[in-house]
Amino acid sequence: MSTPGPLTDEEVAACVKSPDPSTNDFIFQQTMYRIKDPKASLAFYTGVLGMRLLKKLDFPEMKFSLYFLGFVPASAIPEDEKERTRWCFSQPATLELTHNWGTETEEGPSPYHNGNSDPRGFGHIGIMVPDVDKACERFEELGVEFVKKPNDGKMKGLAFIKDPDNYWIEILNCNNMSKDF
Repeated sequence: MSTPGPLTDEEVAACVKSPDPSTNDFIFQQTMYRIKDPKASLAFYTGVLGMRLLKKLDFPEMKFSLYFLGFVPASAIPEDEKERTRWCFSQPATLELTHNWGTETEEGPSPYHNGNSDPRGFGHIGIMVPDVDKACERFEELGVEFVKKPNDGKMKGLAFIKDPDNYWIEILNCNNMSKDF
């Protein structure tokens, strides 16, 4: 039995396939989080992180709502609702917040597992910012909870914060990442 460790470059090369031409127009469109309280989550993602609400969809018969968010200029969002829906689902890397009606009235913390405690699974999303330290100073002023501050731990220059449902968000800068790796 081999010793656990990373794949070699050769093993990675053997696993990675060239994309089939039929996938040329595929995009990574969304990551979905279940949220307890849409008021708290929408305030966090728009007011703290600077995302915009791209589209809201309600499903009364199933008692849930979806909120799609992303980093786009307000002027890019279509006013016509039908066009806005089509446009929303054509945007890469959106965040879909799913609210199952009634969870906001439940006592205690979010009922949803963030994947960072046992059993581990999903870990986090990442947000690229121009200046990690400046962004984190602002987050601290806004009372955002940190998992890791930029100069804590072994990996310097990046941070992890928590959203209202305790999902982790990595705060990174592409220049910092390229220096270290």
